[in-house]
Parts: sequence; structure tokens; C-alpha cells
Amino acid sequence: MMLLSSKCQYGLRAALYLAIHKEDGLISIKEISSKLGISFHFLTKILQHLSSENLVESYKGPKGGVRLTVKGLNARLYDLVDIIDGLDTFQECVLGLPGCGSLQPCALHNEWVLKRDSVKEMLQSTTLERLANESGFELYRLTVED
Repeated sequence: MMLLSSKCQYGLRAALYLAIHKEDGLISIKEISSKLGISFHFLTKILQHLSSENLVESYKGPKGGVRLTVKGLNARLYDLVDIIDGLDTFQECVLGLPGCGSLQPCALHNEWVLKRDSVKEMLQSTTLERLANESGFELYRLTVED
């Protein structure tokens, strides 16, 4: 069970969308918002956050839009989770109990640690570029229209 915020889920989807369309140049936030079914204003805030970390660059004006930077394209999914949600997801109790750990485990602690560490490793070893370039990636669902 992964407990990513909707902000983080949207950020990951938007970054993947930009990675897949990297050859298209600048993409309007309105297009991304429409395709992914994310509120324009919410998506703008998420992309501003990614921009402040130099993962996305944006340009204003009628032909403006956003695109991933080289750093953004090479970013690991783990980096995005860290930037958007922080890494508490990989420390917190899955049941939300304070003080849960190996000395005072909750009922799900031992299983959660294994799953959580497995998800963490997957996010650490997966870059946006690798996913975008993966053979057959276009078959995976990313947008609300799929």
C-alpha cells in the first residue's frame, strides 16, 4: 500500500506526461490539465514547485508552456516524491500510529516495512526518461481519455 498524496500522484503523472512528450517542446499547462483531468490551478502550483527545484522550466505568453529540464528528465520517481510529499511516507506507520517501529510494531509493521522498502527501491531505480523510452509505454494508461 503506497500512501502518496493526490498532489504527488498528479505531479508524477504530469512529469511522466512531459517526459513522454519531450520532443513536442513546450506544452501548455491547460493541455496537461485537460488530458490528465487535474485542476488547472492545482497543477500550476505543482509545476511551480517542480520548477523551483529546476526539474521543469516554464515560459509565459501565447506560445508558452512547460517542459522538463535535463535534470527533470533524469529525475528518479523517488526524487519527485521527495520534492512533492517528502520522505515521511517511507518512515510512517501504515496505520498512522505514533512510535510504531521494531520495538513497538503495529499489526502490519513487518509486512509494511517489506512492501515500503520494495516500493522505495522501485522509485529509486526508475527515472522519468527510462519510463518514457520504455518499449510499449504508450500502451499504459496515463490520461483520463485512455
